[in-house]
Amino acid sequence: MAKLLYRIGRGAAHRAWAVIIAWLAVLALSIGAFAAFGGTLANQFEIPGTETQRLADQLQDELPEANQGVGTIVFSTDDGSEFTDGQIDRITQALDDSTEVEGVSAVTNPFHAQGELDSQREQMTDGAGQLEQLIQLRDSGQLEQAAAAGMVPPEVTPEYVDQQEAQLALGERTMELMGDYGFISSEGSTAIATVNFYAAQPDIAPEDQDGVMAAVDAAQGDGVQVDYSTELAQNLSIFGAAEVVGLIVAAIVLFIMLRTLIGAALPVLTALIGVAIAATASLSLSGAVQMASVTPVLGLMLGLAVGIDYSLFVLNRHRQQLREGVELRESIALATGTAGSAVLFAGCTVIIALVALVITGIPFLGLMGAVAAFSVFVAVLITLTLTPALLSLLGLRLLPSSQRAQVRAGHVVEEVAHVRTPRAVHHPLVALVGAAAVLILLAVPFASMRLGLPDGASEPADSTQYEAYQLVDENFGAGRNGPMTVVVEYPEGTSAEEANELQLNTGEQIAALDDVNNVVPAPLDESTNLAILQVVPESGPAEEATEVLVDDIRALSPDLEASDGATLGVAGSTAANIDISQVLADALPLYLAVVIAISLVLLVLVFRSLVVPVVASLGFLLSLMAAMGAIVAVYQWGWLGGFFGVTDPGPVLSFLPTLMVGILFGLAMDYQLFLVTGMREAYVHGHPARAAVIRGLVGGRAVVTAAAIIMASVFAGFIFSHLTMIRPMGFGLAIGVLLDAFVVRMTIIPAVMTLLGEKAWWIPRWLDRILPNVDVEGDSLQAHRPVVESPDEKSVREARETVDGEIAEALGRPGRNGTATR
Repeated sequence: MAKLLYRIGRGAAHRAWAVIIAWLAVLALSIGAFAAFGGTLANQFEIPGTETQRLADQLQDELPEANQGVGTIVFSTDDGSEFTDGQIDRITQALDDSTEVEGVSAVTNPFHAQGELDSQREQMTDGAGQLEQLIQLRDSGQLEQAAAAGMVPPEVTPEYVDQQEAQLALGERTMELMGDYGFISSEGSTAIATVNFYAAQPDIAPEDQDGVMAAVDAAQGDGVQVDYSTELAQNLSIFGAAEVVGLIVAAIVLFIMLRTLIGAALPVLTALIGVAIAATASLSLSGAVQMASVTPVLGLMLGLAVGIDYSLFVLNRHRQQLREGVELRESIALATGTAGSAVLFAGCTVIIALVALVITGIPFLGLMGAVAAFSVFVAVLITLTLTPALLSLLGLRLLPSSQRAQVRAGHVVEEVAHVRTPRAVHHPLVALVGAAAVLILLAVPFASMRLGLPDGASEPADSTQYEAYQLVDENFGAGRNGPMTVVVEYPEGTSAEEANELQLNTGEQIAALDDVNNVVPAPLDESTNLAILQVVPESGPAEEATEVLVDDIRALSPDLEASDGATLGVAGSTAANIDISQVLADALPLYLAVVIAISLVLLVLVFRSLVVPVVASLGFLLSLMAAMGAIVAVYQWGWLGGFFGVTDPGPVLSFLPTLMVGILFGLAMDYQLFLVTGMREAYVHGHPARAAVIRGLVGGRAVVTAAAIIMASVFAGFIFSHLTMIRPMGFGLAIGVLLDAFVVRMTIIPAVMTLLGEKAWWIPRWLDRILPNVDVEGDSLQAHRPVVESPDEKSVREARETVDGEIAEALGRPGRNGTATR
């Protein structure tokens, strides 16, 4: 593999402009594909096989109007006073205008709807008094005399009174179920309007949402405030201002490390080209498949982070070789063959972990993994081809000006520093216990993790979505933000009266459950055998009590089927979110087991050891649980919520743990590879086990430190993203990378390997014989290089031998051959 990559790097260096033009052509094609075939993004998720998805499909087929997408508009007065007639007229006109939007099927005017509801209640009260007189006449047998005397209309017979009494009883039961359900707050200062779209929720076109808001915005002003729910005002752009900050920080770190603007700009440039290609190519599929807004953003986040890091690894190796006097294009080829081998293997681990998301059986998660894996794949290709081409054009400008002059003069730049024994090696047991204790402490909140999907309460406090959520919560109750749809399917042949009775009986059973605020029966449709009830909980859509209520309602189905032959199910976005969270939680253990198994196989291949893979995987589990614990503490418990923009803590994003497993595993193996391969290289070249640990750690920690800071900076930029789902993801990945790089890879791993000594590299001989040689270190390239030592190279070698002697002296014993030779 190293030899192949060497040839690729050399070819790219010789044909630099051809490679650059080829990549620009690929970029143009991907942008063109996006422009031609790109569709819309959504914030809704579907999992085939769940009850909510089954009911949604059934409603789509049998009762499409019950499965339409909806959005909520909240009107309120600035001073909390009752709406004036002028304000009501302006709101009414704006809502009438919104019905002209092409994708809108209906708009509920809250003032008209509340007026009709109040009128029905008043008519029922008046009718109850009049009917009471008729009932008295019927029961006393004087109804016929009253009709003959003209006291009551002639059509008022005992049968008529019976019918009216039955209808009044049904109406009273319905009103009792509905309770205080309404569209205008009790103070008359807040009103809720509902917009129904022809399309289902995930398929609503952004232009229809924008059209509704543009029409309704006309009602704003003169004492009226207009706010929109997440379904209407969601921002689905994939890049915002906050993400730019992470890139700036990454560029600053690169400049500090490389000390040249050109050198710092190159990894950022190649990463941006990579994510532009990956993002536009992925978005070109959004017209054919349902794609959530978070899907391309995840690819963007990963593509930027690994793209910068991978380019940095090759660039850093190339700069080292230039300083050692290696000819420019030969250095590029060698860097591509050596560091490029590690990049290819590291990229493959990330890609495998992400593609393995398909084993969860969850389509949207598999698509997210595929898009993210494609972004990493493009980043690897860019690193192995475009980076060498650009390095060839830049020449010695990658080096600081003082070093350039020395290299041009044919001198080798000596940058060998004296070694100070790392504390993880000097006090391994203390380092191991201390680092493990920190991770375990951070992981404690992980035990109380709840999964869910974000609602309006998770939006930024200054957003219209958050304001709409809070206004509804304060004036109508938290549950009005997440009503549920209960679907009762009754047997064929059931009469209208029986169906109506069944609907109300079911509603009364639901109303008797805990945490139910209102039950609103929908009019029966004679074309289907479905009865619909809207259930408004007392708790918000993301609260644990609402999750319990969904289970309690579903638990009524067996008794209903036994007594009436009917079945009951719960649909709607609130129930769907609960089902999705449960499916994801069930899939997580299997996926984690598969990822760990993959890691063990790959690491055995690379390190030819059974102990190192086990230690590496255990370290990954520690950093994963610590990162998840930090997420729970901030986003579920609300610790430091003000700093991270968490106004109302809630459950953890349901698919975040699964994504964290795949992404952090791949990134953890990156750093494991770049640090421990140096240790293995030193060990197989004759250094004692402990000296090899020091050489690998000292040789790789600078670039790994920079890479981890860069990657964490890119991820941290997404903590303040405009997308609610991305913020905890950015936080979790940033803290996960920092913990894994600094606490696990540069503290726990060296400490454990120091304690184990040569036992760390144990492998059965039979297994060692059958394992293929993946040559991640690029030994095959070094072995075939001519050994011609210049005076400057001799001085560098002697300096390194001095360092080896210092390592041996610090460890208190000589190397295998008496000296620590390179």
